[in-house]
Amino acid sequence: MFEHFETYISTKGSFTKEELQLMRSLSVEKKLRKRQLLLHEGEVCKYKTFVVKGLFRAYCVNADGVQHVMRFAAENHWIVDPESYNKQIPSRYNIEALEDAEVIQWTPEHFEELFTTVPAFRSFSKKLISRAMEASQNRVLMHISYTAEEKYNEFINSFPNVFGRVPLHMVASYLGVSRETLSRVRHAQLKR
Repeated sequence: MFEHFETYISTKGSFTKEELQLMRSLSVEKKLRKRQLLLHEGEVCKYKTFVVKGLFRAYCVNADGVQHVMRFAAENHWIVDPESYNKQIPSRYNIEALEDAEVIQWTPEHFEELFTTVPAFRSFSKKLISRAMEASQNRVLMHISYTAEEKYNEFINSFPNVFGRVPLHMVASYLGVSRETLSRVRHAQLKR
């Protein structure tokens, strides 16, 4: 499993064998079944998680029991509740495996050790955080200013390997539109 991460991280920077071995020694490998929760609402997020295989969703449930999908993470992506992880406070989110999955995880202490002892990992981490912030800002802009059709097109372009793997109601939740609206948009585009 770690070999997959090694291939991924080697495309992001130059790492020595010793640095890669340190990354491996500080990590935890885990397998999850479909529908298994990686993080439960109310728990403290104890790991930054790299997805080797499978697909995850981070979501919250409002007082009416309605689920709101915050993000998806497929292979070669990271998933974490950053607020819970960084502040070590209870999470407001659930992170669920939508497929059987394999992940590699690091605790805050181990991630910080890598951050301080491996210069290329520090550089990689800063870029990763910057891209995550940009994606979050772009998502807010999408929600406040895009039409349903524009949201759908943005999702398809941004996550081509996710759309066919998740139920339509989860995509609608992520986009902030009703399932019926999403069905109409998809149907209209198929007619073109």
